[in-house]
Amino acid sequence: MTDEPAGGSASRRKFLTAAGSAGALALAGCTQSGGDGGDGGDGGDGELSGTIDIAGSSTVFPLATAMAERFQQEHSEVNVNIQSTGSGGGFANHFCPGRTDFNNASRPIQSAEEEACSGNDITPVEFTVATDALTVVVNNEMDIDCITVEELRQIWSAEDPPTNWSDVNSDWPARELELYGPTDASGTYDYFIEAILGEEGPGHRQDYSATEQDRTIIQGVEGSENAIGYLGFAYYSQNTDRVKALGVDDGSGCTEPSLETARAGEYTPLSRPLFTYAKQESLAKDHVAEFARYWIENSTSQEIVADEVGYVPLSDEDQQAAMDALESAIENAQG
Repeated sequence: MTDEPAGGSASRRKFLTAAGSAGALALAGCTQSGGDGGDGGDGGDGELSGTIDIAGSSTVFPLATAMAERFQQEHSEVNVNIQSTGSGGGFANHFCPGRTDFNNASRPIQSAEEEACSGNDITPVEFTVATDALTVVVNNEMDIDCITVEELRQIWSAEDPPTNWSDVNSDWPARELELYGPTDASGTYDYFIEAILGEEGPGHRQDYSATEQDRTIIQGVEGSENAIGYLGFAYYSQNTDRVKALGVDDGSGCTEPSLETARAGEYTPLSRPLFTYAKQESLAKDHVAEFARYWIENSTSQEIVADEVGYVPLSDEDQQAAMDALESAIENAQG
């Protein structure tokens, strides 16, 4: 979901990177056009037109949607199609086969995904677009306000998974655990393994209700007093009356998920950068390039990124690095 996945560091050396505090921004080229949007560009009178196809992370989905809606208000002849498929599902089924122009991701692209893209003459263009505070939620009736990293590890580990809450902490009720979370196609799932379970650990337990729809996690936890789940902060922030967020203790005391604690680097280990990936060949099309510019230009927006969606915007410094790298990518694509 956010930091380097196993094997990611070596595989990403191919990318031309621009530094950023929330994560790397990397450029590369693509040679296959995405979706069925045709050549696109402008309609001859300066008006942009064409189709942009986007798939990937459910966590990045609301941010991409907010940007697309505003962009289409300014460019009514551009149609932006966005699917919530999970980071991995987007790479495997849409982006690397050449069906989309962008893939949203809540963790960096993995080496196997790079190889799949390369096999189709597609090389991703990586942009960090925000920071998320992955949030652990329980039912409002659950008398728990904080959970340690070790307790999270016990609950979600595939090794000797507990049945009851009291199996994890004797102060907790002797009631059966009911678990909700993303599928293994999700970048959120991958990041949770990395941050909580460990890449070399026994893995994520599979006896839970898995879904690619974050609203389903909210519904499941809301509907059961015994439930626990995890998802992106934006979905929790839109449903604070329906479920309760737990603070997380990484050994330095309990810290609640919020934009402020994520921005300050205090909400560890569950704050993470969020990404979108573009195909450089798609950036040769004016309407795709202008949408990418629009997204990066507004990535510092408190109104859109924080107030409306619920993530931490980029800093001015990170945005400028992203814009410089994007312009270089567009020049390469259109040259």
